[in-house]
Amino acid sequence: MQQTIIHALDFDGVICDSAVETGITGWKAAAQLWPDMPAAFPPEDLIDQFRLARPIIETGFEAILVMRMLFEDVSLASILEDFPERKRAALLHCKHDEAFLKQLFGETRDHWIRDALPEWVAMNPLFPGIAERLAVLGEQDTWYIVTTKQERFVSQILEANRIALPAERIFGLDRNMSKEQVLLQLQEEHPEAVLHFVEDRLPTLGNFIVNDALQAIKLFFADWGYNTARDKRRAAQLPLEVIGLDDFLNA
Repeated sequence: MQQTIIHALDFDGVICDSAVETGITGWKAAAQLWPDMPAAFPPEDLIDQFRLARPIIETGFEAILVMRMLFEDVSLASILEDFPERKRAALLHCKHDEAFLKQLFGETRDHWIRDALPEWVAMNPLFPGIAERLAVLGEQDTWYIVTTKQERFVSQILEANRIALPAERIFGLDRNMSKEQVLLQLQEEHPEAVLHFVEDRLPTLGNFIVNDALQAIKLFFADWGYNTARDKRRAAQLPLEVIGLDDFLNA
C-alpha cells in the first residue's frame, strides 16, 4: 500500500518570487519612519541590492531595516555578514519594536493593494511552472502553506493566480506559531502520512534537523529560492535533499 504524502511548502522563495515587492514595501514603510527617504519607489540599483540581500530576511518587516541600511550606503557585504547585530542597532535607532514594524509593514502592503492591486500582484509573480504544479498536487495529495508571511497576502496571490487552497491550510504570521510548531501539529493531524517540507532558507531547515520530534519529516532545500552559494554548499553536506525547480515541478 502506497504511503500518503502531505506536502508543506514555504511561500516566498518556493512558490512566489516576491523579492521586488518585499523590497518596495519595505522602502515605502521605511519612508514613513525616516522623512529623508523619498516616498516613491526606490532606485533600481537599491532593488537589485535588496534582491541579493533577500536570503537573510526571515520575516517581511526586516525589509524595512534592510532598505534603510542600503539607503544609508551600508555595504551589501556587511549586511550579509552581520545582519543580526545590524538589525539590533537599526531597531534601537528607529525606536520601534518588531511588533510595530510588522504592523507597519502589513498596513503598507494593504494600502498598496487597495490603491493598485494589479500592480501589486504583478510584483509577486509565481516561479515558472509553479501554478501548474500546484494544480496537479491538489489533485493528487494534500498540501499546506507554511510561511512567515501574513496569511491574507498569501491568499490574495493564490487567488490572483487561480490556485484554490482553503484558508485553514495556510499557516502564516497571523498564527503566532513557528514553522516547527506548525509541522508538529501537522504530524499529529496526519499520523499515517509522511510529511515533505520544502523550504529555501537553510537556517530554517537547520532547526528541523536538530529537533528530535521532527526527524520523520523529509526535508527539501529549494535551491531556486532566496539562498546563497554558501547555503547551497552547506546544504549538500546536511541530511536533507537539495532540489532544483525542475525537480520540484516533475516530482
